[in-house]
Amino acid sequence: MSGLLTSLKDKRTAAGLTQAQLAEQVGVSRKTINTIENRVFVPSTVLALKLADVLGVSVHDIFQLEL
Repeated sequence: MSGLLTSLKDKRTAAGLTQAQLAEQVGVSRKTINTIENRVFVPSTVLALKLADVLGVSVHDIFQLEL
């Protein structure tokens, strides 16, 4: 999906979490995390905020618009 850059994988691995562990903590499937990391799926605002909260970063640290 063009237009969105994501560093979710970098932040997740830095936190020592697997896709499955992160997914469980935010209430989604592992596949959802995978599709976000691979820029196939853009998360809702609520999910983006949950991801940032669990990882202890801001949403802007994970997701950026590609200009």
